[in-house]
Amino acid sequence: MIIIMFMFGMLFGSSVYAFVLRYHEHKSWLKGRSECDYCHHVLQPLDLIPIFSWLALGGKCRYCSKRLSWQYPLVELVAAILFALSYIFWPLSFNSLGVFQFICWLILITGFMILSIYDLKWYTLPDKIVFPLVSLSFLQLVVVSTGSGSVKYFLGGIIGAALISGIFYMLFQLSGGKWIGGGDVKLGICLGMIVGGPVNSVLLIFIASLIGTILAIPFALKNKTIKAHIPFGPLLMVATVIVFFFGSDLISWYTHLLT
Repeated sequence: MIIIMFMFGMLFGSSVYAFVLRYHEHKSWLKGRSECDYCHHVLQPLDLIPIFSWLALGGKCRYCSKRLSWQYPLVELVAAILFALSYIFWPLSFNSLGVFQFICWLILITGFMILSIYDLKWYTLPDKIVFPLVSLSFLQLVVVSTGSGSVKYFLGGIIGAALISGIFYMLFQLSGGKWIGGGDVKLGICLGMIVGGPVNSVLLIFIASLIGTILAIPFALKNKTIKAHIPFGPLLMVATVIVFFFGSDLISWYTHLLT
């Protein structure tokens, strides 16, 4: 199963970068076909085998021999690893509800990768990408809470969404959009429903902020200033993955330190 999940991850990852470029150019997932960045030759099936096509061609286009970006196989590899690790560290059972949640999770982390790449490249989180993830998170919340009969699970997701999005909205208003973007406010709804509850939500914000601070230190030392434009969206999504899988362990470890 780990190998199968790794292969599925490569397949999904091979579409991520192409979807990002198509959406940026055409504002649509459906317009356009995969093509070389330089000669614009439409790529054939043999050119689209995840990771292996890039390696077999020596990182070059089959048609114009121009060197292709290393970002393509990197995204495919990251997606493959995320899919495999999601199966290994899945914190829930694999009953009918657990399988449903697992499928939703794989779709969500694929969406997270799309959003992360888009934010890193163009410093924005498009509504047409964020809103479907919000809808899927809410659907997952409703189905699981209904199937399990757990009102607490549903309320936890709603509280998490309100808390994260509410804090981000306050920061957005106070700074006029300088501290945090409007896309992060909307994304916070999705992330809050995933991690659920006030404790996990605060932990998510803390981890994302900590990672951002660590990444900003080299820029501050180099430029002699604390100003560094680092997209917050990818950090939030990385923190979401960490909290979803290891949040309980981190909270237990911290609580143990205090006692």
